[in-house]
Amino acid sequence: MFEKLNLTAQKFDEISQKLSDPSVINNTNLYTQLMKEYKLLTPVVEKYNQYLKAESDFNEAKEMLEAGGLDKEMKEMAQSEFEEQKELMEKFTDELKVLLLPKDPNDEKNVIIEIRGGAGGEEASLFANSLYRMYTMYAESRGWKQEILNSNETELGGFKEISFSIEGDGAFSRLKYESGVHRVQRVPETESQGRVHTSTVTVAVLVEADDVELNINPTDLKIDVYRASGAGGQHINKTESAVRITHLPTNTVVECQDERSQHKNKERAMKILCSRLYEALQQEQNDKIASERKMQVGTGDRSERIRTYNYPQGRMTDHRIGLTLYKLDDILNGSLDDIIDSLATADQAAKLATQN
Repeated sequence: MFEKLNLTAQKFDEISQKLSDPSVINNTNLYTQLMKEYKLLTPVVEKYNQYLKAESDFNEAKEMLEAGGLDKEMKEMAQSEFEEQKELMEKFTDELKVLLLPKDPNDEKNVIIEIRGGAGGEEASLFANSLYRMYTMYAESRGWKQEILNSNETELGGFKEISFSIEGDGAFSRLKYESGVHRVQRVPETESQGRVHTSTVTVAVLVEADDVELNINPTDLKIDVYRASGAGGQHINKTESAVRITHLPTNTVVECQDERSQHKNKERAMKILCSRLYEALQQEQNDKIASERKMQVGTGDRSERIRTYNYPQGRMTDHRIGLTLYKLDDILNGSLDDIIDSLATADQAAKLATQN
């Protein structure tokens, strides 16, 4: 590990020098690429420098103790320093192991989240709206931007389905654990007997990809336009602004009708299509390393039940890691960091276990 850290520190120094080179600064693409590498290596090198400092202080205290000739007070000080720096070295070693884990190349990318009502009819659609609100409030708390790409509203204010983008540093790294089936247990407003109903909502978190990454052939696309339908503004059913794109090789279909402009709907539909195709490509790659995938909390199968939101008890349980929190209101208001941090820690622990 330490040989790898030495090489990483050398590479970091080389990049630092290149970033001050005028020829590199004037080369926008090269400068951007080097800055990205510099940003990725910085936390590793900073932690390694902390380790080297602790190691130096540890060796100094060790030499003092071995040399002998110290009075009682100096010996106690040297012993205390020895033990303190030893603990720090162990702590920094553990942290470095985590920092050296292979990075998900998509972690810094933006995401598209698709939420669909599952079992439970209107109640599921209403909870889909609650989850949309939860994610957008979380995005707002981190200074991220969100935009609705497509939605299908119900008369009671729920969503049969909604797709929206979230843009911000590390969006995928934080939200990738949300894919799966979310179960809600609560008394619907329409329930006169006060009985608790169970409904489900499916969440899919997709990396925002573009057609350059995928090299989509235009001849593989079938594009239809039609009149929008459903609850909405006056433009609904007036003009053929809605767009349906079918990717013929995979039979992937995306529809967008939220915008008045056919061009904007087409642009949004392409954004969703690219992300779905990119996810399918990654799934294919993940299946080739199935044994590793089983060890990860990660971006699980969207058919897997991952979480339960129990309103009567004010409880949220994440079934993947057995985490239960009794602060449901805070969670639904976008307070997701405790859950996401726990999932990320479990994911790191599983990955570390495969390396030992």
